Amino acid sequence: MRYINNAHIQLLATIKTKPMNRTLHIHKNLTTFGIPILIIGMMIILAKSSIFITNPDVLSIGITFDLLLTVPVIYFMLLRKTSIPKTTVVPFLIIGMVVCSLILPIENQYYLDLFKTWMFPVVELSIVLYIIYNVTITIKGYRVNKSDEVDFFKALKSTCYEILPKRLVIPVVTEVAVFYYGFIYWKKRKLKENEFSYHKDSGTVSLLIAIIFVIAVETVVLHILLQKWNDTVAWILTFLSIYSGIQLLGFLKSLSKRPILIKDKKLYLKYGIMNETTIDLNSIDNIEISSKDIELNKETRKLSFLGELESHNIIIRLKQENELTGLYGIKRKYKNLALHVDEKNEFVNRINNALQQWQ
Repeated sequence: MRYINNAHIQLLATIKTKPMNRTLHIHKNLTTFGIPILIIGMMIILAKSSIFITNPDVLSIGITFDLLLTVPVIYFMLLRKTSIPKTTVVPFLIIGMVVCSLILPIENQYYLDLFKTWMFPVVELSIVLYIIYNVTITIKGYRVNKSDEVDFFKALKSTCYEILPKRLVIPVVTEVAVFYYGFIYWKKRKLKENEFSYHKDSGTVSLLIAIIFVIAVETVVLHILLQKWNDTVAWILTFLSIYSGIQLLGFLKSLSKRPILIKDKKLYLKYGIMNETTIDLNSIDNIEISSKDIELNKETRKLSFLGELESHNIIIRLKQENELTGLYGIKRKYKNLALHVDEKNEFVNRINNALQQWQ
C-alpha cells in the first residue's frame, strides 16, 4: 500500500511540475525576446519624437549604437543559459541595421554605413567559420567513435541543428553540402561490406551530365542574345544558370559519396543529398527484384528525385508508413519504395539474411 501511495505522490508531483516548467519556459522566452524588442521600439519612438528633431546628430549616434550593439549584447546575455542557438543574435543585428536605415535621416547614417562596410562582413565570416569549426569537431567525433563512415551531410545537419534556428538548418545545410560535394570532396569513396552503390548503372550520372552541358551551352547563347536587349537581365539570368549548374554538380557528385548502408537492424537509404530515409528491417513486409513499371502515388514512391525518369530494380514494401526526406527538408509519406541498386542480388540476399537472423 505504501508503494502505491508513493507512486501516486510521484505521479501528482510530475503532473504539477510539467505545467510549472512550461510556464517558466514561456516567461523566460518572453523576457529573452521581449526586452530587445522593447529597446528597438523605444529607439523608433525616440527617432520620431520632437527631441530627435532638435538634436539629430547626437541622438543618431546613440540610436545607432543601441540598435547595433546594445540590443545584440543584451539579447546574447539573456539567451546564454537557454537552449536558443547563439547564432540568433545575427537576426537581431540585421533587424537593427534595417530599423536604423528606415528611421534615421540619410545624412545621419555615417556610423551605420561604417558598420555595414566593415563590421557586418566580419560578423558573417565569423558565423561561417563557427559553423565550419563545429562541423569539423563533429566529424572528429564520428572518427573517434569509429563510425562506419564519416558522413559530412549528416555531421553538417546535426551541427547546424545545435547552432542555427531550426527553420534555417535545412536551407543552409543544402547550400553548404552542394559546394562541399561539388568542389571540395574529390577523394574516391571505397564501399565497405555493408554498403551499396546505386549510381553506376542507373543512367542518372549520364542524364545529369547532359543537363549540365545543356545549361552551359544555353547560358552562353542566352547571355549573348539578352545582352543586346538588357545587360542587367542578361547577367541575372546568367548567374541563375551558373548557380543551377553548380547545384546539379553537387547533386551529381554526392551520389557516389553517400552509399546505401545496412547496419544495426536498419536500412539507411540515400540518394545523394536529394533524398533519404531510414527503414527498420523488421518493418519490411516484402522486398523483391523487379524492374516492372509501377504507378507512383502517395503510397508508392521512388527513392530517386527524378521519379519516373530513372529506372528501378528493387521494390521494398513495408508493413506501415514511413517518411522520405527530400531537398530542403520536404517530407513525404510512403509504404512502397522503388529504387536502383547496382548489386541488386547481393543487396536483397543481405537483407533477407538479416531478417531471418533477427526473427
